[in-house]
Amino acid sequence: MARFDEVKATFWGEGRYGVQPPLIDAVVQDAERQLGVRLPASLLEILRVRNGGAVAEVWNAFPTDVPTSWSENHVPLGDMMGIGRHGGQSSLLDTAYLVEEWGLPSPLVLLSGDGHCWIALDYRVCGKRGEPSVTWFDVDDGTELSLAVDFQAFVERLTAATSLDSDDSDGNRSAS
Repeated sequence: MARFDEVKATFWGEGRYGVQPPLIDAVVQDAERQLGVRLPASLLEILRVRNGGAVAEVWNAFPTDVPTSWSENHVPLGDMMGIGRHGGQSSLLDTAYLVEEWGLPSPLVLLSGDGHCWIALDYRVCGKRGEPSVTWFDVDDGTELSLAVDFQAFVERLTAATSLDSDDSDGNRSAS
């Protein structure tokens, strides 16, 4: 398991797609007002390095103990939304619309997803000012999977999807 500061330093991948303008305090305050929640300090630390976009391949998967519709042993994190309204790109600020559109529970803040599956900050237990857990939601099969107790723990368990592709020839997962 990596330390948070190690991941933060190398979290972002190549390219500019999905990248919002640099994060400033006024934007964070406005986002928290619009979202109706307090965002985790660890999320804001990563978004201050770069405000959304592609996640580096070394950190693009979260291992799971149970199969999901995505994989036998992980969920993907190919990109993460930032905070802003730049160029019509998806943003954490789109959460209210997307939660309603896809029939997700509330309160959540969506971090990454394609409509069918989402990774979200989950405020249902901690309340809007608490430290949210991180949950995987599969809209198509109506399931959810708790991933981490908070965003920092989520980040510290991220790994490369290629390191989790460990199926052997008869289709059984092998230990890695």
